[in-house]
Amino acid sequence: MSWTGRAAAWLLALTLALPAMAQSSAATPAVDDDANLIIVAVDDTPEALPGAGTTPRAHYRRGAGYAGSTRAQAAAADVAQQYRLQQQAAWHIEPLRWRCMVYRMAPGADRAAVLADLARDVRVRVAQPLNSFETLAGPLGMPASAAVPLDEPYNDPYFGLQRGFAAMDTTEAQRWSRGRGVRVALIDTGIDAAHPDLQGRVASQRDFVGADHAPSPTERHGTQMAGVIAAGANNGVGIVGMAPQSQLLAYRACWAAAEPGGGARCNSFTLAKALVAAIAADADVINLSLGGPADALLQQLAEHAMKRGAIVVGAVPPSGKFDGFPIGVPGVLVVDGAEQRTPRAGVLAAPARDVLTLVPGGHYDFASGSSLAAAHVSGAVALLRELDPALRADTARTWLQRAVPADGSSMDVCAAVRHLRAGARCGQAASAASHAGIDLPRKATGATAVGTHLQPPPLPVPAHLQESPR
Repeated sequence: MSWTGRAAAWLLALTLALPAMAQSSAATPAVDDDANLIIVAVDDTPEALPGAGTTPRAHYRRGAGYAGSTRAQAAAADVAQQYRLQQQAAWHIEPLRWRCMVYRMAPGADRAAVLADLARDVRVRVAQPLNSFETLAGPLGMPASAAVPLDEPYNDPYFGLQRGFAAMDTTEAQRWSRGRGVRVALIDTGIDAAHPDLQGRVASQRDFVGADHAPSPTERHGTQMAGVIAAGANNGVGIVGMAPQSQLLAYRACWAAAEPGGGARCNSFTLAKALVAAIAADADVINLSLGGPADALLQQLAEHAMKRGAIVVGAVPPSGKFDGFPIGVPGVLVVDGAEQRTPRAGVLAAPARDVLTLVPGGHYDFASGSSLAAAHVSGAVALLRELDPALRADTARTWLQRAVPADGSSMDVCAAVRHLRAGARCGQAASAASHAGIDLPRKATGATAVGTHLQPPPLPVPAHLQESPR
């Protein structure tokens, strides 16, 4: 299909699916050309949509309708002409009342000089590079302590391999909350919503990347995060998620990198669209298991989401720097692996090594990286949010924060729940307690506990997680 054909098809789908934020040019800017692409925003007060009987696609072709007001279009055209820019895409961001454009600079233009000139232009609200971002799950192979047998109160057959889940006392926390009704926006790669452990967990899916970067078999990251956050509990299959009754809003804003083992990539354009969708859906929690440079547009959107009550969770990148997006945005919950480095003030610690989770195709595997730590915290916040729908990020951070001792332990989710349920008992005391009226997780008995059509195959366990022969 030609570029024009792809663009027309994408625009028609957007007309039907996302009226609050529309495009006048549809293609996702190519990641291999980021150095020549910039984002510019101007004020925009949307005009009325086309009347009944008109053709939305015709309005898109001339940049009206969903693309924003004629005043904003005129300002964008003037800016493009003055600075020798060629528009690649444009969309209206309703929460900020901005019209954003992705422009290609003229050949040979100095990007820093162009952005400096645009920053001084009174018509311009934001002028920045089209930044690239990466997901933060890495390969296995990091050392870990030997596994210890678990008391298994769930009928999920791989529960005994969920070391981090046990370390956070999540089982006891789930006696009081499962995250019921909490909406968690997962801004990531696409997910395998048909995975047996995600049945009933995915409230909506949207693709903000498009056909130019179609999903591929190597696109695993989103499914991995979805499993940590929301895999079903006591469904006789696989693992247990942190908040197994939460609802996922799965927004594909990242795509598998072309190079083998290159993880997944995102950019300012796709992430902005996904953040607007999360805001429009009134997400309670927004998981951003990714990292990149500081980004003025994305910071504005994250701050707007937090002002509306969402709790935004981000992961510390391998560099350990805190000046990028999303963790450089004030108010974002910053999460690092409990095993990674010396704890820092204000940083939450959660399991990040050899975390068993979901992968596409109905399978399971181990993964490592601060992405997994952030997903654990997003699930923990969902548990707290069920108990207190008005919970704020700073309160959640205080309750989940604890020093990471030398043995590498992480946050205690059950202890955080006790702030909202004074009668909650954690650890061994809770194991012997009786909680009348609470839906306790219980291990099923008998051969019928696991449906044969969902029975997972034997799982290869990393050697360093296997029990010591002694």
